[in-house]
Amino acid sequence: MSKRPDLSREMTLHVRDTCLCLHAQRAARALARRFDIALQPVGLTNGQFSLLMSLNRPEPPTIGSVAGLLAMDRTTLTANLKPLERRGLLKIAVDEEDGRSRRLAITGAGRALLARAFPIWQETHAEIEKGLAALEPDRLRAGLAALSRDLRPAD
Repeated sequence: MSKRPDLSREMTLHVRDTCLCLHAQRAARALARRFDIALQPVGLTNGQFSLLMSLNRPEPPTIGSVAGLLAMDRTTLTANLKPLERRGLLKIAVDEEDGRSRRLAITGAGRALLARAFPIWQETHAEIEKGLAALEPDRLRAGLAALSRDLRPAD
């Protein structure tokens, strides 16, 4: 019979109280729920809103560039694109210069939906920022951006 490793309650509490990853995940989930609820009237989740907004560029981006912006792997991004493509909100096309690559283009219907969703996002965002005023939202954003940039796994 093997002996159980020594793992004290204090260790568990220490992780609960200090783990940056846990605290970031909890905050991200709370924000995601808030925006999901707010965007329900237009039939979008917060992730779909961000994905569609990332396509609002002068030239259709590649799947790789969108995956990088959204900090998603390509497989997850591709799975998230399919329902939006079925709804006619975006198109996926072969890159004319590199047949192995795909480009993503927001459609007119996608732009119209984003135009309806943006004021909802804007109002919700303003409410959240107002509640975070003591935390200085610009400094919080800068810190989160630094974490995203500096903690990327090596390729």
